[in-house]
Amino acid sequence: MDPDDQALLEDLLAGEHRALARVISKIENRSPGYRDLVSELYAHTGNADVIGITGSPGAGKSTLVDKLAEAYRDRGETVGVIAIDPSSPFTGGAVLGDRIRMASTVGDMDVFVRSMSARGTLGGLSTATADAVKAMDAFGKDKIIIETVGAGQNEIDIVRTADTVAVLVPPGSGDDIQTLKAGILEIADVFVVNKADREGADRTVQELREMVHLGEESGPAGSGGHHGVGAMGGDGSSWGDADEDSAEDDADSWTPPIVETIATKGTGVDTFIDELANHRSYLVDSGTHAEKVRQRYAEEIRTLLREDVHALLEDELADSGGIDDLAEGVRQGETDPYTIATDVLAPVEACVENMATDTDDANE
Repeated sequence: MDPDDQALLEDLLAGEHRALARVISKIENRSPGYRDLVSELYAHTGNADVIGITGSPGAGKSTLVDKLAEAYRDRGETVGVIAIDPSSPFTGGAVLGDRIRMASTVGDMDVFVRSMSARGTLGGLSTATADAVKAMDAFGKDKIIIETVGAGQNEIDIVRTADTVAVLVPPGSGDDIQTLKAGILEIADVFVVNKADREGADRTVQELREMVHLGEESGPAGSGGHHGVGAMGGDGSSWGDADEDSAEDDADSWTPPIVETIATKGTGVDTFIDELANHRSYLVDSGTHAEKVRQRYAEEIRTLLREDVHALLEDELADSGGIDDLAEGVRQGETDPYTIATDVLAPVEACVENMATDTDDANE
């Protein structure tokens, strides 16, 4: 590792917030040496509780995150906040500026807030987000809160990064709740009806309860999948043969609670924190947390492989005359995209085959 990066890593591990900010900037900009830096972070991670906050725009996510961070600080815990903003079409940077809406914790050095650009990534989570979480974890933050842009059903990507996902639903969201049924039910570990003092809050809570109840009865998208260890059949029985298996599955499953909050007043925040803690306990006690971590690392490996292979293929395309020249050849009927793809992949496949052969020879 570069000596400057080594010094930066040591400063981060020593608890210097300036070093944490510089490391995250290096990660987000994909600056030279960032991969070696992130690789060193892994040995110091695994202690933080990562919480995802998502929901439709206007649900009050930033205000609730502010009060959540303040409440954690009152309990003596340190907090890191990553606010995923839409990308600026001109600079690629974050444009919303969530710090403006997080007034309660301004000046508290133990609440580190960082806005990051979604950079057009499906789901609103940039590929740098997981690495930024690693940096905050290695730094020693007790709680890491990821607030997403709330782009609807594409927000399922947050499941890959957060341990617990809270979905905010504003009052009077009948149509929104109908939309939620198609996908958000599967990612919500806790539902939050924010702005609960507004008209329609009671109805929204009732509709959510009905949705959760239907989800529990509808099979793998209910008590199985994201929420439970054992998937249930559509008739309420388990996929196994014995009735006792069904009872065991019920005990091992998680039913998303519904919390009412008024974030501007801090009302309901303590109850929200209790439910987040309950879900954390469930993850650990059921063994689900270990499985989630394995899945997370598997997805990170796939993502890195996709990025690296894409870069290799871009180089091969450049050596072949560039994508525009190849496309022109297709337009003129000289070749076709499938033939080009085969030709470009050929040297990569040959390299992989040679590596596999060398590995087999070394193992013999």
